[in-house]
Amino acid sequence: MGRRLVPLTLDNLQDLPQRCRACVFWELDPVSGQAAVKAGTPELEKEAWISAVLLEWGSCGRVVYVDEVPVGFVLYAPPAYVPRSTAFPTSPVSPDAIQLMTAFILPDYQGQGLGRVMVQTVAKDLLRRGFKAIEAFGDARWKAPACVLPADHLLAVGFKTVRPHPMYPRLRLELRTTLSWKEDVELALDRLLGAVQKEPALRPL
Repeated sequence: MGRRLVPLTLDNLQDLPQRCRACVFWELDPVSGQAAVKAGTPELEKEAWISAVLLEWGSCGRVVYVDEVPVGFVLYAPPAYVPRSTAFPTSPVSPDAIQLMTAFILPDYQGQGLGRVMVQTVAKDLLRRGFKAIEAFGDARWKAPACVLPADHLLAVGFKTVRPHPMYPRLRLELRTTLSWKEDVELALDRLLGAVQKEPALRPL
């Protein structure tokens, strides 16, 4: 199985699932997001957001390919670029952290260790750029795949609650811990993204 993790750009944005290409949940504040959907322009707004972040900050995501087929992605950025984050009751994200916005792997490709590789790749990228941690808003009542990741699974992969809340706690992961995860944490990370099996060995990227 050949796999690649490629930085997200405008050139490969079309490789995200259709519902994600047209989703501006994180990229716009609630009012602007509703206006974009009503005007039928969410995909254009998504492109404009990615373009701006790439120009001003740099890489803000990874797309995962298996045998040249796009099978998943992860999106992250400084909180200043994530207007929706201010709408959460547990905001703001800590000034020394990058926000993990969302992540997804197609069901047919879950259980292959891709989630672990994806987050470790993000950790290495952010460590090289001088960041110490990644934070996320978790959904404490998560029922199905959505823009907000389940809080219980974030906790299971090593995130710690920095601001509790019955619905949307804010959680934090120190990036250096992701580079030396133990087997049980790696397994939990696979489950975070829908996987249930751990790959026997981590292949080079």
